[in-house]
Amino acid sequence: MSSKNISITEDAYARLRRARKHPGESFSQVIRRGKWDTDAPTAQGWLSNMDSAPPVEESVLEALERDQQNDTAPKDKWIS
Repeated sequence: MSSKNISITEDAYARLRRARKHPGESFSQVIRRGKWDTDAPTAQGWLSNMDSAPPVEESVLEALERDQQNDTAPKDKWIS
């Protein structure tokens, strides 16, 4: 089996060491046991969550619209 060398911070190394079940367990085995969030966020997921979100108050919508109408571009785009 091939291997790769990686650089990690001291705190990440310490976490890997603490995660070992026994002193002989390799870091590769520890990493393979890890639970990784592999689901990338999607627009469908966001839309599904919006169904349970509370409605936005009318005053908030009015303030957003008012501020958007009053918004102007800066004179110098390099200065905020």
